[in-house]
Amino acid sequence: MASRRALPILRHLSSRFNPTRSVTYMPRPGDGAPRTVTLIPGDGIGPLVTGAVEQVMDAMHAPVIFEKFDECHGDMKVVPQEVMESIKKNKVCLKGGLMTPMGGGVSSLNLQLRKDLDLYASLVNCVNLPGLPTRHDNVDIVVIRENTEGEYAGLEHEVVPGVVESLKVITKFCSERIAKYAFEYAYLNNRKMVTAVHKANIMKLADGLFLESCREVASKYPGIKYNEIIVDNCCMQLVSKPEQFDVMVTPNLYGNLVANTAAGIAGGTGVMPGGNVGADHAIFEQGASAGNVGKNELVEQKKANPVALLLSSAMMLRHLQFPSFADRLETAVESVILEGKYRTKDLGGSSTTQEVVDAVIAKLD
Repeated sequence: MASRRALPILRHLSSRFNPTRSVTYMPRPGDGAPRTVTLIPGDGIGPLVTGAVEQVMDAMHAPVIFEKFDECHGDMKVVPQEVMESIKKNKVCLKGGLMTPMGGGVSSLNLQLRKDLDLYASLVNCVNLPGLPTRHDNVDIVVIRENTEGEYAGLEHEVVPGVVESLKVITKFCSERIAKYAFEYAYLNNRKMVTAVHKANIMKLADGLFLESCREVASKYPGIKYNEIIVDNCCMQLVSKPEQFDVMVTPNLYGNLVANTAAGIAGGTGVMPGGNVGADHAIFEQGASAGNVGKNELVEQKKANPVALLLSSAMMLRHLQFPSFADRLETAVESVILEGKYRTKDLGGSSTTQEVVDAVIAKLD
């Protein structure tokens, strides 16, 4: 049902948004009234960077009211019921990183949120920011990743002591709806090409079904070029000639690898926005894996980079149909990066989180 409802809603968006600006999936009808958004600060640097967003939103009088849950952490067994009820009620959530313990059979709260809310599309914008030097120029890649099945679904068990079986399940339904999302995104945002990433030369049935679904959807979009690439070759091409890619659609595991690679090429995970979206709900967070989410020195020194989450909050504002506020925020962040005076350590500077926030606020007007 969700995939059948997606197309008319997304086409409706094309008349309401500038096609050069990124849209996500299901903005609610916009009447200008303030919107309540669930806020999960999370673990490690999460409270620092979500606090940065709160300050900037307040400074520009954005029509957003945060319903905040400080006591939701990655070491919990399940997402607290009041948090899930809040997201289901508000439809939109902004969150910092939630750590997942390595091994031990502890489930990930991130996976639970995606599964329970059917956030089937992960979207990461990997684009060069003016003033931030990188090895490659003209990088502007959108990685769209299937979010609910494949290896990341966590379907694994110990068959006998010392033997673990991990299941990769690919379905036509999920493959088709992520392909439709990718092509609709490309259509609405004036993108020229969609590339499907796969390993169908080895996983002939599973990835073969994914490719079959992508090809069927591609045939309905003759104005958008479609091609395919094997995931290992894709990684090599990304680091050698990333400007050849536009929109990339991937199964779950490959998308995580491709998005982080593309983010590193375009400037680092600290500046890449993203979100996990579905037919009814959306969660916005740092686009690529926050490998430094738990680094104690960043927390103690208060030097975490807030740029990625600030840009993700701009995506959230556009999703809520507050495009003028989103434009103001993006322009302010980009101006601070271009000026180069206030940058955190990962961007070659020594600024604190608060110094970057103050600089962004100063650029808002």
